[in-house]
Amino acid sequence: MGKKFTVSSFLKSKKEGHKISMLTAYDYSTAKLLDEAGVDSILVGDSVGMVVLGYENTLKVTVDDMVHHIKAVSRGVNRAMVIGDMPFLSYHVSIEETIKNAGRLIQEGSAHAVKLEGGRDIIDRVKALVKAQIPVVGHLGLTPQSVNVFGGFKVQGKSEESAKKIIEDALLLQEAGVFAIVLECVPEKLSKIISERLHIPTIGIGAGKYCDGQVLVTQDMVGMYSDFTPKFVKKYANIGEDMKSSVKSYIKEINEGSFPEEKHGFTIDEAIINKLD
Repeated sequence: MGKKFTVSSFLKSKKEGHKISMLTAYDYSTAKLLDEAGVDSILVGDSVGMVVLGYENTLKVTVDDMVHHIKAVSRGVNRAMVIGDMPFLSYHVSIEETIKNAGRLIQEGSAHAVKLEGGRDIIDRVKALVKAQIPVVGHLGLTPQSVNVFGGFKVQGKSEESAKKIIEDALLLQEAGVFAIVLECVPEKLSKIISERLHIPTIGIGAGKYCDGQVLVTQDMVGMYSDFTPKFVKKYANIGEDMKSSVKSYIKEINEGSFPEEKHGFTIDEAIINKLD
């Protein structure tokens, strides 16, 4: 097991050209597997709402939901840095509420950092969190909590105006104190410009190869979530089909009587059984 991955590891990776690997997890056993495989960072995303809880988007996820899942993930991790998403409306009402909610993810959930969606509109929140000694990751481009404003899950930054806005927001977030920024569904050449202008790392998801790291939803990457597969996902396994095949075999063997076998059971002294007849 390598050295603990921290905020300074993110910055060092950018400086040394080490590409940062990040994946999502929402439970202990998955987090343990990802950590043992050597992933640098685990994001407990509000994508839990869609992937685990079955909502149509992330908007129904609560702070309590996030604390619950971050706790589970943190218990399975030794090396990776755990980042917890701040869900919809958890940082929109006031600075005081933002700090309180972020504090819960750190204190109760044992997250090492929090992630917020947005740019110039949340700069005061970011500064307040950093001042409260809570490490922050930014998130620009397609910000899923704004899905209703965007009119769906669409690529962002394709016009000159919107591209300039994303660049400006990235610089503002960096100035406010974030230690990394997730760029989601941003054209590759735009994410290259942003990555070159920042001294903090960018983590891409559908943002091309020039980012300083990449993140994917684990269930997408291993074929466990089939409701919708974004264009930017590469499937490295098809565990969903393997699971279905395994379940079918299990059902078949139960009905055939070939499972459980003798080796799957426990014995008792025949003398005791005779006394029970």
